[in-house]
Amino acid sequence: MQRTKHTAEFKTEAVKQVIDKGHAVVDVAARLGLSEGLLYTWVRKSKAADGTTMGDMRAMQAELVKLKAELRRTTEERDILKKAAAYFAKQSG
Repeated sequence: MQRTKHTAEFKTEAVKQVIDKGHAVVDVAARLGLSEGLLYTWVRKSKAADGTTMGDMRAMQAELVKLKAELRRTTEERDILKKAAAYFAKQSG
């Protein structure tokens, strides 16, 4: 049997048919002329790669929450300082 090199786009589209569109691996493999085992491998690798992406997303979301809290605190401090500056300007003027 001859070994075939598939492009990244071909692999991505095949995996999308299984994961996103919900088609059976058996059906997609038959339509595309692939072995079921090969397509299962691509799907498993894709899900594993998405798992690391989800970890990165969680870290980014946690950082976003932290930064929003810091921005809220800093904005409140600025507003307090503005009011204090206006108060002391009236007192001296």
